[in-house]
Amino acid sequence: MHHEILQQLSEIEAKHNVRILYACESGSRAWGFPSVDSDYDVRFIYAWPEASYLGIEEVREVIELPVNEILDINGWELRKALRLFRGTNSALYEWLQSPVVYKSEGTLLGELLALKDSYFSPRSGMHHYLSMARNAFAELKTPEVRIKKYFYCLRSVLAAMWIATFETLPPMELAPLRALVPDAHLQTIIDELLLLKSASTEKTMVVPIPELHAFVEQCMATCLEKAPGIRRLETATGPLNDLFRNAIK
Repeated sequence: MHHEILQQLSEIEAKHNVRILYACESGSRAWGFPSVDSDYDVRFIYAWPEASYLGIEEVREVIELPVNEILDINGWELRKALRLFRGTNSALYEWLQSPVVYKSEGTLLGELLALKDSYFSPRSGMHHYLSMARNAFAELKTPEVRIKKYFYCLRSVLAAMWIATFETLPPMELAPLRALVPDAHLQTIIDELLLLKSASTEKTMVVPIPELHAFVEQCMATCLEKAPGIRRLETATGPLNDLFRNAIK
């Protein structure tokens, strides 16, 4: 699949006359809890030739390939990505931490990672992950639950707890976030779910697990209590403008 993904990225560059500056895995395979039939969620950042930015026509900001059961590939144009970086788009900050990198050209990744602490606004990030956790938790209140929904909920609420605890960018992967799970029994439950998910399909169901529900509710309550005091950042555009101009040369 790695070869197939690189081929698809090369075809995108040729077809659209763009340069892909960074491409990574962004779904469950990067988060650390894939199923046997998990698809590949490939995300990328691309730039047009420098001359394209000097005309009066707007350049295309999104490139998407048709989604199939195996591959989900789409990307953002560099200016769009940098605006989202400035605005603490948590998905983009996750891309930059992905453990699976398909392509990284030039210095873009290193420069953005060097700027992340100056641009990631903890309060915005917390509200993002709390919203994700709340939506995922609502889907757990059924007689049977898809295993993957538990992990979507856990990763989101632990990311929010990370921000509430440290006021820094949370890790993308579930494994380091689990340091915030203090109970050995809960850790064992998560281990068992991970093992089951790794050997199951995306549609595998389990019965609700009251201990996890209680833990998620406790985390959400803690985050809501701390949210008003979480730091908010006001960020400057200048360094990102410089980064953009250097990247398209």
